[in-house]
Amino acid sequence: MGERLNGVAIIGCGLIGPKRARALPGARLIACADLIDARAQQLATAYDAVVCDWQEAVRRDDVQIVIVATTNDALAAVAYEAIEAGKHVLIEKPAMRYVAEIDPLIEAAERRRVQVRVGFNHRYHPALLKARELIDSGACGDLMFIRARYGHGGRVGYDKEWRANPAISGGGELIDQGVHLIDLSRWFLGDFPKVEGHAATYFWDMPVDDNAFLLLRNADDKTAFLHVSCTEWKNLFSFEIYGRTGKLQIDGLGGSYGVERLTFYRMLPEMGPPDTTAWEYPRGDQSWELEFRDFLDDIAQARTPNPGLRDARAALDIVRRIYEASGYAHRA
Repeated sequence: MGERLNGVAIIGCGLIGPKRARALPGARLIACADLIDARAQQLATAYDAVVCDWQEAVRRDDVQIVIVATTNDALAAVAYEAIEAGKHVLIEKPAMRYVAEIDPLIEAAERRRVQVRVGFNHRYHPALLKARELIDSGACGDLMFIRARYGHGGRVGYDKEWRANPAISGGGELIDQGVHLIDLSRWFLGDFPKVEGHAATYFWDMPVDDNAFLLLRNADDKTAFLHVSCTEWKNLFSFEIYGRTGKLQIDGLGGSYGVERLTFYRMLPEMGPPDTTAWEYPRGDQSWELEFRDFLDDIAQARTPNPGLRDARAALDIVRRIYEASGYAHRA
């Protein structure tokens, strides 16, 4: 990759920042910044990095890559400054709170000729990579529709955390876990010009949604039927892809979501019970490392990252349309 592309700054050292620091193959953590100095100091000490404010971090000569892992309200400002400083940027999903925040970044990245990847790391989970391989090989035939569910149960005080504050988060469960399902569905079925659905707050005492139901259709009316929830109580990930000659079912993401598993149901010419093959992936989540390796390749090859800012924009536009249809005033 070249030695000059190995310096990384992490802005935001809460939950995601340390995960990113543990998954930097071919790179070196140089600088850490966080609104809570103790968090930045703890991460920096573990990797022999320095602590500085984020504006200094994104301008350092020994930093070529900036990872933006802040709360949603700060993603745009930090990423924009990093891009203007000529740095390549990996920005965590959802990339922004609103579509209007992402357009200046697209313009700046193209003008400054830097690569910007959005952290939709679910594409790099092994079951989903295997599903992509099977679909590309024609094993399932032409795709027809997707049915997917993703949810968790929150925790005591969840409705008092930053994700429940629309000024910080930009929304609730739909913009949190929902964008992952939207991105994965777009990865398999393409763009969705037809968007229907409803977001609601059923349980938590907060001004943002705790459930969302989506019906997305592409130009050929192939459909993604999605449900995301933070009233799931038992954490769940289920992603089913239906083709004319087979079905792929992904369950679990490791950890509290259960062992990651892919099941391939292959239709027989006589139909009836399908041939069934299953793969399990108990080794834990390596998606962060695989994603970063791909980002280094993006940079080395001057290749537009996939997923990138335009993918995040498409997902956020779907979020916008559902929130507006559901009457969430914080999206105005």
